[in-house]
Amino acid sequence: VQLQAFGGGLVQAGDSLRLSCVDSGRTFGDLSLAWFRQAPGKEREMVAAISRSGGGTYYADSVKGRFTISRENAENTGYLQMNSLKPEDTAVYYCAATYRDTVTPAAYDSWGQGTLVTVSS
Repeated sequence: VQLQAFGGGLVQAGDSLRLSCVDSGRTFGDLSLAWFRQAPGKEREMVAAISRSGGGTYYADSVKGRFTISRENAENTGYLQMNSLKPEDTAVYYCAATYRDTVTPAAYDSWGQGTLVTVSS
């Protein structure tokens, strides 16, 4: 396993949470990074992505202004800062990566295990 996601938990609506994604086997700067989520009974969706070069970012409309994706290549770690959380943000969150310099969801072919985020109302 190369990608590992951390930081999920149970929070209340309005709270903040930061997820981390660590890659243990590759040079992080060579990778584009994305966060996806899957809620019960729903399809997996990309919520945020940042391209390898940093020149491209993507946010789903539902999280714009509340979530921020970032990366620290020297630490081989990516982050998803989630603010003003809502019950509808409840899902299993996955980090994913690709060697392609892109934010296109279909390009992400390397996945970590998920971390559960539960937001209570």
